[in-house]
Amino acid sequence: MDIGFVFKLAAIGIIVAVLNQVLVRSGREEHAMIVTIAGLIVVLMMLIPQIGELFGTVKSIFDL
Repeated sequence: MDIGFVFKLAAIGIIVAVLNQVLVRSGREEHAMIVTIAGLIVVLMMLIPQIGELFGTVKSIFDL
């Protein structure tokens, strides 16, 4: 995992946080919750291949 990937995750988190605050202050709490959940799903979808790679590396290290 390179530093660019970490910056992508941080950027998504910042964008979701800003959108959440804007929507909450405008009285659209339902939309804010949907944006937060969508951001979480996007980040998890980005992390799934990285986690699979981690398990593959651990498996090859311990020769399982």
